[in-house]
Amino acid sequence: MVAAKNFPIVVIGAGPVGLAASVHLHEKGADFLLLEAGQTVAASVLSWGHVNLFSPWRYCIDEAAGRLLEKAGWIAPDPESWPSGRELADRYLLPLAEMPELAPFIRTGSKVVSIARFGLDKMKNASRNEAPFILTIEQPDGREEVLLARAVVDASGTYTMPNPLGSSGIPAPGEKRAADHILYRIPDVHGSDRSRYVGKQVAVVGSGHSAFNALIELAELSRAAPDTKIVWVVRRNDVSAVYGGEAGDALPARGALGGRVRELVNSGAVQLETGFRIASLETDCCGVSLLAEDGRRLTVEEVVATTGFRPDLAMLSELRLNLHPAVESPTILADMIDPNFHSCGTVDPHGAVELAHPEKDFYVVGMKSYGRAPTFLMLTGYEQVRSIACELTGDHEGARKVELVLPETGVCSGDGCCVPPLTRKTLKGLPLAGRIAPSVALPQGVPEPALCCGAESGCCS
Repeated sequence: MVAAKNFPIVVIGAGPVGLAASVHLHEKGADFLLLEAGQTVAASVLSWGHVNLFSPWRYCIDEAAGRLLEKAGWIAPDPESWPSGRELADRYLLPLAEMPELAPFIRTGSKVVSIARFGLDKMKNASRNEAPFILTIEQPDGREEVLLARAVVDASGTYTMPNPLGSSGIPAPGEKRAADHILYRIPDVHGSDRSRYVGKQVAVVGSGHSAFNALIELAELSRAAPDTKIVWVVRRNDVSAVYGGEAGDALPARGALGGRVRELVNSGAVQLETGFRIASLETDCCGVSLLAEDGRRLTVEEVVATTGFRPDLAMLSELRLNLHPAVESPTILADMIDPNFHSCGTVDPHGAVELAHPEKDFYVVGMKSYGRAPTFLMLTGYEQVRSIACELTGDHEGARKVELVLPETGVCSGDGCCVPPLTRKTLKGLPLAGRIAPSVALPQGVPEPALCCGAESGCCS
């Protein structure tokens, strides 16, 4: 049997959380290797570089990463300003990746396509916990290689796995054939994507904050090019809760989006189609038609799908995982984040204990750890990897010590959809998932957590 201890800890994904994991492993003196499928670190962040974050800089920088950068003379950005994705990469992630403590151990253009236990399929038990992991890596030219690891931290995110347009969670009939007319991200309408949308009829599908960003950007394009027409397609019949807390949102940049979109709808700049559950798509020479379950037809030239993301679990098929059947996050974590019940103001910091799987020394972290739930915060991911780095290096006490303080001013959108974060201490210790026991009296003015709007509204995203 090959000894696992002779190999490094492999981190998958060089985004904010993967890079933070590498810094924490470095601080703990562990050998590590960071693999990134893209041709540069922060590849996913750079792909939405034109989009502004909701959170100011002070919620975007991992403490250990900040310490490492500051040793080299790095000056942190204004903590109260809001970065774009491009600024997050240029001013933080790329400089971090260039640090000599990390750079030699980062490999880009290395896509992990499978992970297993060396010499053991999923059914085999003998000495399983002592066997190293074997990772199959695909290079840009199609060549494959294998690497062995003593532990694996999967921070590969969900950005490359957008949800389909079909209302049943699977691609609607005709969706694949219409691929040339569909963009599954927020378009850069003032940059590289302008020619695709200027003067066109465009449908934006989705009701979260990504949809808000797309609608606002397209509306600005429409003012410059009035032939640009925008239709907003949402599944729910009532969108009053979708706009969120607006001026009452504790993250002002996020709250402002709802107010701006409400104004666009009220002014007629954006046509709103509610209760539109996409059953199929038809493509012809003029564009694509969206057909609703109730028989309505909407014909446009382009579709922007902002329907959320889901984890890519294909590469994990030979590992023993304990995933919630609906949320697709670790089961313990799902009880805290399930958008059918969850109030994002009550998600406690969590780490190695909550993220553990039956497959010893394997962890999914960051956005991917939340499965299909839309409520992830970067600060939460940083706490996850701090705890896991402790666990993997024998510091079990440090792994169980909560060091994260979430924003006291809150992260929810208001309108009664989420429990105000000022009640965090009051609610701490109550049953998980916001399922408040009937015998527990909620503080005055606190809505029952089960009223959280859920994933479709994006109220907590």
